[in-house]
Amino acid sequence: MPDFALELKLAGPNGALICGVDEAGRGPLAGPVVAAAVILDRRKRPRGLDDSKKLTPEQRELLFGRLFDYARDGHAHIGIGAASVAEIGRLNIFHATMLAMCRAVTALRVHPAHALIDGNHAPRQLSCPSTPVVGGDALSISISAASIVAKVVRDRAMAKLHTRYPQYGWANNKGYGTPEHQEGLRLAGVSKHHRLGFAPVRSQLTLDLVLTN
Repeated sequence: MPDFALELKLAGPNGALICGVDEAGRGPLAGPVVAAAVILDRRKRPRGLDDSKKLTPEQRELLFGRLFDYARDGHAHIGIGAASVAEIGRLNIFHATMLAMCRAVTALRVHPAHALIDGNHAPRQLSCPSTPVVGGDALSISISAASIVAKVVRDRAMAKLHTRYPQYGWANNKGYGTPEHQEGLRLAGVSKHHRLGFAPVRSQLTLDLVLTN
């Protein structure tokens, strides 16, 4: 289970504010990449926080609600950022993810002294010092909280898109390249929410162009 050890070490005796940052949606063929930044109160935190990938959708939704309850009571700060499909196409998924993380940290209502970033890279444009933490969502409770927020926000966005584009099955696959999604691509073609730089989408787009010419 993740704990608060990394945060306490960086916070020091003065209790500097440390945020955890994580993303959701680097791998899908469609939809935005979403990032979250979370600062937790060292004395009062929701129980059950863990890497979002280890939680059921119901557990994530429950903890998401609790995190925002704590934020309303002043025991947490939450920032959310995203990079659009157009930005992913223009920048590539890595740099778009870094942009989403910067936006999430900027969206915090307080300025963190340090950011713990899940993964092996940290955005260069952050307004505070940062440390990348490989497997951070299983080590740092702040990163695990951020992973939950980012995942729920993105899943909800894909479920909303599904109501307009049900042929791709986004409510279930969240834009990942499942057989259901790829069959939808084959039958319905490429939508404006697909990432044109990703190989399966690019291949389908090429095929569509060939068939229409």
